Amino acid sequence: MVTRLSQLFVRTLRDDPADAEAESHRLLVRAGYIRRQAPGVFAWLPLGLKVRRKIEAIIREEMTNAGAQEVHFPALLPREPYEVTGRWTEYGDGIFRLKDRKGADYLLAPTHEEVFTLLVKDLYSSYKDLPLSIYQIQDKYRDEARPRAGLLRGREFSMKDAYSFDYTDAGLDISYQAQRDAYERIFARLGLDYVIVQADAGAMGGSRSEEFLHPTPIGEDTFVRSAGGYAANVEAFHTEPPTARSYEKLTPAEVLDTPDTPTIQTLVDVANEKHPRPDGRAWTAADTLKNIVLTLTHLDGSKELVVVGLPGDREVDLKRAEVAFAPAGVEPATAEELAANKGLVKGYIGPWSASGPVLGLEGSTKIRYVTDPRVSDGSGWITGANIHGKHVFGLVAGRDFVADGTVETADVLAGDPAPDGSGPVELARGMEIGHVFQLGRKYAEALGLKVLDENGKLVTVTMGSYGIGVTRILAVIAESNNDAKGLIWPKNVAPFDIHVIAATKEPEVYEAAEKLVAQLESERYDVLFDDRLKVSPGVKFGDAELIGVPVIVIVGKGVADGNVELWDRRTNERTPLPLDSLLTHLSTL
Repeated sequence: MVTRLSQLFVRTLRDDPADAEAESHRLLVRAGYIRRQAPGVFAWLPLGLKVRRKIEAIIREEMTNAGAQEVHFPALLPREPYEVTGRWTEYGDGIFRLKDRKGADYLLAPTHEEVFTLLVKDLYSSYKDLPLSIYQIQDKYRDEARPRAGLLRGREFSMKDAYSFDYTDAGLDISYQAQRDAYERIFARLGLDYVIVQADAGAMGGSRSEEFLHPTPIGEDTFVRSAGGYAANVEAFHTEPPTARSYEKLTPAEVLDTPDTPTIQTLVDVANEKHPRPDGRAWTAADTLKNIVLTLTHLDGSKELVVVGLPGDREVDLKRAEVAFAPAGVEPATAEELAANKGLVKGYIGPWSASGPVLGLEGSTKIRYVTDPRVSDGSGWITGANIHGKHVFGLVAGRDFVADGTVETADVLAGDPAPDGSGPVELARGMEIGHVFQLGRKYAEALGLKVLDENGKLVTVTMGSYGIGVTRILAVIAESNNDAKGLIWPKNVAPFDIHVIAATKEPEVYEAAEKLVAQLESERYDVLFDDRLKVSPGVKFGDAELIGVPVIVIVGKGVADGNVELWDRRTNERTPLPLDSLLTHLSTL
C-alpha cells in the first residue's frame, strides 16, 4: 500500500530543536523521525521506525547466518541475579532502580548477562547441548548523568545483545570469531566505516574485549592506531615501561630553592635559570615528576585520597584513571581535601616511601602513592620536596623512594610507541557501535551454570557477550549521511525506496503521479507519495530534502510531454527523463 504524505503521521520543522548538539539529533527531530519525551528519552514516529526496522532486519539476518537464535527478555528485572554477581552495587547511580508495591527491588536492565545465564542454566545440563548462541533486540536503560546528542547518548536505547555458551575455551574462541565476523558483515552492509580496537572490559569482565568504533569528530571515545596495525581504545592502551637502570653511580638527590613555582612550566623556567643541568641540556617538563591528588569513591560510599606520580609533560586522563582504579569512581581532589591533609603542600607535592618521608623531609605516609610506568627504577626526577618553595633535584626511583604500585592514568600522546612494536601511534575520535567480549566463566561461576562434560564431570560453562547499539547506529548513519538541506539515507536503510512528488496542482499532474506510483508499487518499490494538494512545490522539495529518501521523482508540467525529473539526493543531480524510461534508470540507481 502506498504511503501518502497527506496521511502520514509526520510534521517537519523549519527550526532546529534548542537542545540539539549533533547533526543527527537536529535532523532526526526536524524531519519527523523522533520526538523528545524527556532528557535522553525519545518517542519513535513512523519514519524513524521504518529505518530502525531495516537496521534490525540486517542484524537479524547476520545473527542467523552466525548461528544465533533470537529470544526476548523483559526490561524490568528483579534485583537478586544482579546482587549475586555484584553488579547491583557496582552500577552505582548508573541504573534505574524501583520497588514494587510489596517493597521488592527491581531495575530497568542496562544489560542482560545474568538472566541469559540463568535461562541456559534452567534448560541445559550437558555438553551435548553446546555450543549455543542466543540473542535479543531489546531496549536498555542507563541513568546517564548528562544525556546528550539525541540518540547517541540516551537514557533509553535499543541494543542487540548476543551471548555464546561453550564448555571449552577453544569453543569460546570459535563462537567469538563467528560473532566478530558477523559484526563486520553488518557494518559493511550498513555502509559504516569502522576500526576494531582493543578495549577495556570494565564492569563486564572477561579476558578479551574489542570495540567497533566508527571514526567521527564527534565521537566520545579516543582511540590510537599505528601504521603497523595496532589499534586500541585509550583506556586499554598499555605503556611499555623503560628498562630499569642502575643508580649506584648517580649523584645524591638535593633539595633546592624554587620559589614561586606552583606549576610545571614555572618550575622548568626556574630550574633552567637557577639550577642548570651539568651537561648543558635544558630542563624540560619531561624531566619533572608531577604529583596529582585524586579522590576515589568506593562502592560503599567511602572516599580515599591517592597521589599519582607521572612525568610533567603528561596529564591525568580521568577515563584511564577510572579503569586503573575500578570499580571506584575517580575525580580530582578538592581544595578542601588538600587543605585537610597537612602533608600535601599544594604545588610542591613530592613522593614518599612507605617507611617514612623521603630524604627526611616532611611528607605524608598515610596516603597511597602510585606512579606511571615511566617512573621506572633508576629514573631521576625533579619533583616537589613537600615543602613550600622547594623541589628535589635528582630524586631517583627505587633508590630514594618506592611507590605503592604502578597505574596507567597518564594521557596517551601522538607519537607514543605502540606496545606491540608496530611504530608510533596517532590519535583519533570514534563512536562505539559494537563491542564483543570473551566473558569467560565470571557469570557462569557466580550463578552456577555448569554442564556435564564427556567424562560425566561437572564443568563451568564459558561465555561470550556481543553488543550492537541499534538506535545509536541509526544516529551514526544519519550523522554520516546528510548535507545542509537534510538527511540522505543509504539505500538499504532508507524509509522508502522512492519519494514521488506531484509538483503542481493541475489534475493531470496528479493523475499521472497516481499512475506512476501504482506502477512503481507493482514493481515492488516502497513508495512515499507527496500528494498534498495545498502545499507549494517549494515546501514539498524542502521536505523531500529533509526526509532524505535517496531517490526522488518529480512529476510536474513536463508530464504532459511524457517527461518527469529524476532527483538523486546523493549527488543532488536532477535529470529530465522520458516517463517510459524511468524504470530502467531506477534499476541502475
